Amino acid sequence: MAREYKIFISHSWKYPDDLKNLRNLLNQRGYFNVEFQEASQEEPINSKNAPYIKKILKNKILNSNVILAISGIYASYSDWIEWEIITSYNNSVPIIGVAPWGQEKISRTVTDYSIADVRWNTESIVNAIKTHAK
Repeated sequence: MAREYKIFISHSWKYPDDLKNLRNLLNQRGYFNVEFQEASQEEPINSKNAPYIKKILKNKILNSNVILAISGIYASYSDWIEWEIITSYNNSVPIIGVAPWGQEKISRTVTDYSIADVRWNTESIVNAIKTHAK
């Protein structure tokens, strides 16, 4: 039986298509099993209490084999993405930066902590996950 990877995707809620597209990319790859851990607009954490949200997100991060951080330049301006990345890094959860399709500039917020950085290509992303997931 193929391994199932628990993946947390650090993303911006202002760009929900990046999250949806990355999830679809991984789900459509045959023989690659993934369980997504992050909160999304479809599966939100129904609270405005930041400490509570951080507690829930930290549990999801710690339950993950790897973090995929969408490294669009907007990640440099998101306190939440920065918090997720630093939390992952400080808890030894490997971080892979994924540059959104067509993006040339990527966020240093991501690349400063990532173990690998890949372009928006299914095989590159999957190979990085298989190589670096704990």
